[in-house]
Amino acid sequence: MSVFPAASRFALSHALAARPSRDTQKQSRKKTSGDRRMPESAKPRVAVIGLGSMGFGMATSLRRAGFDVTGCDVSGDTVKRFVADGGHGAETPAKAAKTADIVVSVVVNAAQTEAILFGADGVAETLGKGAVFVSSATMDPEVARRLAKQLEATGRHYLDAPISGGAQRAAQGELTILASGSPAAFARARPALDAMAAKLYELGDAAGQGAAFKMINQLLAGVHIAVASEAITFAARQGLDIRKVYEVITASAGNSWMFENRMPHVLDGDYAPRSAVEIFVKDLGIIQDMARSARFPVPVAAAALQMFLMTAASGMGRDDDASVARMYAKVTGTHLPGEPK
Repeated sequence: MSVFPAASRFALSHALAARPSRDTQKQSRKKTSGDRRMPESAKPRVAVIGLGSMGFGMATSLRRAGFDVTGCDVSGDTVKRFVADGGHGAETPAKAAKTADIVVSVVVNAAQTEAILFGADGVAETLGKGAVFVSSATMDPEVARRLAKQLEATGRHYLDAPISGGAQRAAQGELTILASGSPAAFARARPALDAMAAKLYELGDAAGQGAAFKMINQLLAGVHIAVASEAITFAARQGLDIRKVYEVITASAGNSWMFENRMPHVLDGDYAPRSAVEIFVKDLGIIQDMARSARFPVPVAAAALQMFLMTAASGMGRDDDASVARMYAKVTGTHLPGEPK
């Protein structure tokens, strides 16, 4: 495994470079914005499919780095906003990919990725031979391997490249990319990867490894959100000042990135979706399927999945994933900020 400094959803309303030396692959350094801009003559053309909160930020980062970027989304208003910001727009994935050297797909799941690739007006109809498709959706590793094999049989490259970091880091070009694919796929995609991410992890020479790493991340993320929600609501039930609880925990051993990032939403009573409950219903469900196939027990992840399922069943599936705290509050009669007494 090597790490390089340098990568939402499809809105339903989400030049070849020499490979560095082995020593260089082991280094990690933060690039400044000055490192990111390419000479005009060296720029590959990029299409971003899916201009949700993550995809829009990634497309903006690419454009800011000097790339010619075409955006495509099912929301015409979102495409118009990207065009107004200086990008190009396309009505379909096929049209977006027609002149692209790199296509970055930033959609929700495997089904949407497959539709973008091989469905009506899909990328595979028009993408040039030798171009690369960068898939950022979270999906079962077996599906990633199947899609890669199918696309590579047509003479194009597939890079399995799920992302982590959130919308703000996407807009800043500072995501983490967990990628796997052939050396040729990495070489083709690297200019865009460098512009979108602060860190690129090369995790193998075949699709599926990146997806598997992302699922381990999602197992932890989902469990951490569920237990953080449980803890903050339990604190409220104890009559504690939960703002003081947040202050104490974030300075103590019980803290986690998800507690620190998500619990302010509870403190403010603000459940506008940054990442929706349904995302973890999907991702923890994939983990259950993977674990069952591997005959590997994941009881803690299974319990977290039930918390997200109950939250979605309570009508909060499209709300912010910190809404798990609201589910706990409703079940126990506990009052949280912003909720009716």
